[in-house]
Amino acid sequence: MQRRQFLRNAAGLSALLAAECAPWSGMLALAREVDDFVRGPVVRDHPLRQISPHVWMIHSPDAFPTPENQGMMCNITFVDTRDGLVVVDSGASVQIGEMAIRQVRKQWKKPVVAIINTHYHGDHWLGNHAFAEAYGAALPIYAHPGTQAEIRGMQGNLWRTLMEQWTNQATMGTQVVPPNRTVNHGEVLKFGDVSLRIHHYGKAHTPSDICVEVLEDRLTCVGDVAMDRRIANMDDGSYLGSLATFAALEQHAASRLWLPGHGLPGAQVLQWNRELFEGIYRPCEQAIRDGLPLEAAKDLVLRDARVASRAKDTKGFEANIGKYVSLAYLEAEAAGF
Repeated sequence: MQRRQFLRNAAGLSALLAAECAPWSGMLALAREVDDFVRGPVVRDHPLRQISPHVWMIHSPDAFPTPENQGMMCNITFVDTRDGLVVVDSGASVQIGEMAIRQVRKQWKKPVVAIINTHYHGDHWLGNHAFAEAYGAALPIYAHPGTQAEIRGMQGNLWRTLMEQWTNQATMGTQVVPPNRTVNHGEVLKFGDVSLRIHHYGKAHTPSDICVEVLEDRLTCVGDVAMDRRIANMDDGSYLGSLATFAALEQHAASRLWLPGHGLPGAQVLQWNRELFEGIYRPCEQAIRDGLPLEAAKDLVLRDARVASRAKDTKGFEANIGKYVSLAYLEAEAAGF
């Protein structure tokens, strides 16, 4: 890893020196060549598994990125249609995307015809690079307009850099390939024999999450709106918004299975998350009404049966519960005014 960092730094210095005599477009091309040359290692194969008649997934067993898992922390979902394969969330790097493409080509003799990115956190879309290379730069990549804007803006290179740091440069060589098409709540994307309905109910995990309902299979890909035994990153989100989204999905998406971005699909995914979020948010809400400080609110949360019963089997609980109580407390405080 140190050698790759040295090579990248050296090549970057050469690019800067060349800027005196090369046009800006030439410098960008050189930077892309550097990224291709200084590239992280291949990701080991993770198997495909079938979830429903049209839906398959590559399950990521890890909840957070590390040098050891090379950023493999997010599920990659495939919808098998008569027109080709639709990818829901493409993974956290070009290497992970390439691994997914290897699995696709073992299973099917059909192309990937579209990608849907559920939100702008990089573990869900940095793999776009691999699919665009394999299936062409014109490959449709769908996202909510807010997600597209964030990836084209600050979030794109921020997440690229963060993933390199968290994996000790294992994801190097990944380029930012943003969504090139937008979708909004209620739109239905038709791919041959399969219809995908888009759900967006406002700020939940982020302000622009979308969930993808596979109508024929009564299954909905929920991205990071809900997770299976993992505490969600709520830095950009809302507890109240998430609770409202759970209720709206149950009302409007006729699904028997909820497939999360992290963890395994199941019929109880929304219920599990609702109870955890209620157990975090409602004690904070009560603490605000009673004029109690943050530390007292945290004690109330940890004693809440909905939280205590989930503490042992929730990945990242000990490291994150204090932060997420703080976020819930601040949200409840703001809602009280």
